[in-house]
Amino acid sequence: MELTQERIYEMAPYAKTLGIEFTELTPESVRALLVVRPELSTLGGGLHGGAVMSLSDLAGAVCLGLNIEEGTGWTTVESTTYFLRPVRKDEIAAAVAKPVKLGRVLVNVEIDLFDSADKHCARTSQVLQILGAS
Repeated sequence: MELTQERIYEMAPYAKTLGIEFTELTPESVRALLVVRPELSTLGGGLHGGAVMSLSDLAGAVCLGLNIEEGTGWTTVESTTYFLRPVRKDEIAAAVAKPVKLGRVLVNVEIDLFDSADKHCARTSQVLQILGAS
């Protein structure tokens, strides 16, 4: 499937609401950026865990979308996030999603999240289901 940032915003308006910018869109790798701003912060000023998971989930979904045929649907079956260090205020969180296993029905995608200093802040492992596949 061919995806552009504009098409992603149409299909998943939540990505636009969060302010996610997609800077790499290939079947092998998706890179999505999110600026840490006060409305996405937690008590300590870092990026809220829910925002981390949202960024990871969207990057993973787009990664799968780039690897399936046009008109095919998909859904997240399982998502596990390990928080390694905070992404602090005034930084940019960068999520990099890569397919690990592209099955006929189930797909595994790994998403690594880095801060502005390129320090590893989180890892998400997702299992996604291709809908209508048998």
